[in-house]
Amino acid sequence: MQGANGYSILFEPVKIGPVTARNRFYQVPHCNGMGHVRPQAEAAMRTMKAEGGWAVVSTQETEIHPTSDLGPYAENRLWDEHDIPALRLMTEGVHDKGALAAIQLAHNGHHATNHLTRAPVLGPSDMPIDTPFPKQARAMDKSDIRDLRRWHRAAARRAKEAGFDIVYVYAGHQMTLPQHFLLPQHNNRSDEYGGSLENRLRLTRELLEETREELDGHCAVAFRFAVDQMAGPDGMQAQEEGRAVVELLADLPDLWDVNVSDWSNDSQTTRFQPQDGFQVPYIEFVKQVTSKPVVGVGRFTSPDLMASLVKKGVLDLIGAARPSIADPFLPKKIEEGRIEEIRECIGCNICVSADMLGVPIRCTQNPTMGEEWRRGWHPEVIASKGHEQHALVVGSGPAGLECAMQLAKRGYDVTLAEAGKEFGGRALRESRLKGLAAWKRVADNRLWQLQQRANVQMFTDSPMTAEEVADLGIPNVFLATGSQWHRDGRGRSSLAPLPVQDMPCFTPDDIMSGELPPDSGPVLLYDDDQGYLGGVLADHLAAAGRKVILATPGAVASAFTDLTLEQARVQTSLLQAGVEIVPLHLLHSADATGAALACAYTGRIRQISCASLLMVTSRQRDTALFDALRADYGDRFTTLEMIGDAASPGLIADAVFAGHLAARNFERDPAAADAEWFRRELISLNDMGGA
Repeated sequence: MQGANGYSILFEPVKIGPVTARNRFYQVPHCNGMGHVRPQAEAAMRTMKAEGGWAVVSTQETEIHPTSDLGPYAENRLWDEHDIPALRLMTEGVHDKGALAAIQLAHNGHHATNHLTRAPVLGPSDMPIDTPFPKQARAMDKSDIRDLRRWHRAAARRAKEAGFDIVYVYAGHQMTLPQHFLLPQHNNRSDEYGGSLENRLRLTRELLEETREELDGHCAVAFRFAVDQMAGPDGMQAQEEGRAVVELLADLPDLWDVNVSDWSNDSQTTRFQPQDGFQVPYIEFVKQVTSKPVVGVGRFTSPDLMASLVKKGVLDLIGAARPSIADPFLPKKIEEGRIEEIRECIGCNICVSADMLGVPIRCTQNPTMGEEWRRGWHPEVIASKGHEQHALVVGSGPAGLECAMQLAKRGYDVTLAEAGKEFGGRALRESRLKGLAAWKRVADNRLWQLQQRANVQMFTDSPMTAEEVADLGIPNVFLATGSQWHRDGRGRSSLAPLPVQDMPCFTPDDIMSGELPPDSGPVLLYDDDQGYLGGVLADHLAAAGRKVILATPGAVASAFTDLTLEQARVQTSLLQAGVEIVPLHLLHSADATGAALACAYTGRIRQISCASLLMVTSRQRDTALFDALRADYGDRFTTLEMIGDAASPGLIADAVFAGHLAARNFERDPAAADAEWFRRELISLNDMGGA
């Protein structure tokens, strides 16, 4: 099978020091909001990747000492021997599925807050910590550096005991002490650890050498290194000091894991970086310098690109974080020739937002991500149907498509009715906006799956009345009828309509349907939603030649996008497009003469000259069909359920999850479903002692 589809090169084994990866698919370290707080969920999620064909499965960053406390974020910990059993859950699960387990040891220097431990923050030099909190890191003296080396060596020893095959030294994302020492903007030392590149590299070299010595040939040593800060001459550049670091260390690690920094550059969204493999120009030199295997990333979703990079000698291993989240079974699907079934990452960074919030990971494309242990969900397996035979899904947005697809997989006869001319709902509509083209993958994957199944009937141009639904005689009905954006300004800041008279007023639904405000004057976009869509629409209208003023009660444009690592790019993009941003202001009123904005703090009024309004505030659930069915025909249905935005407007990821949950819970005892939302990992009351 491997040779039949032309991708056999991706399934060749790769030797990494003393261990061998079974193929070239490598899940690089990535956070998942579980870590030391939810170790069973952590292990189950990583094990699922191994089952899906990834040859190497890595942890997230793993704190090596209380002076690198990242709380409240749930990363892994290896402070002492008490952390070994939790990590061993992962290594045993991964090994059971035939993969290698890798651990990314980390001391986060001034990126650590130490809010939990209250330990002093350590850095190469005196500097503020890396978060907006009035606290500083102190410059490490020689004793501190010796302690760090000792802590790292001890963590490597414990990693070996926990069963890991690959142990990382980590100098990336501008989050760790080795990289902080490397970068002149963080390191102004005048001793042997500062000044020249060789001196700034000294700590990294010592950690690599001592980790290798400690592991003594039992585990491979990997080096994760950001070759470029993407800051031009103001930062490390791949073809200058980045290349020099690789030349100086060349064959010291067993594996080079190379990327760019910081995290917002490494994990760029498709909105601002649509190209798969976008990091290749920065990392392609590495194999020219070292004889050791190289893994790189860049949101790889195309098997053709993956195979090409290996054949060209750019990479030995195809690294992935987000694509492995969107589809843990990506390697197996390529190996088995099931390319069309791959759930391609859309680069929305909803996975990142979960980590930023300190909660378990989730994914727009893969609703089972993060639910492997606590709900027992498998991305490719779902229980067979019960005694019911037929289900009707009304609405083909993200929730409707996911629900219909999973019901069909369970074996039910599924009828999918869409009122519009095309399937896809908001996923399709939003994908037509500037920067969001990749979001169409949410609809495309599910539509393709549905079209392959003989037990699915699909109809467009089929608005359904309550009488028509009842007359179909299908006893199980799922309503994914969506929601509509309010036109009257109701939102976070005002639950009542706003006083707007004699001013053309538009909503996101209008723009997504192709209707644009008149080009007779500025458009005032009032973003009280403060999510991603307001900024997207402002950019979209500016590209269409409209003068846009974006007013928001938030301190910045699209405040939510700070969680997806995009906010700086959003604001920059809008300003470059000529959008005027008016933060910290509420819409007070509007009429034919313009709009009045009120300062969010003082209430002081500011007059804005504009010709039209675009309200991005909140949404009204479309429950009319549900209400009519329940009122007039409720006794005819075994199941009558609203899902997705019709039940609770949110992200596309929320809608997909809701559709999946409804399909999983169908014919499940309601009392059991209520009692078993998901398994919780409870804190043991046993006294574990101190370090």
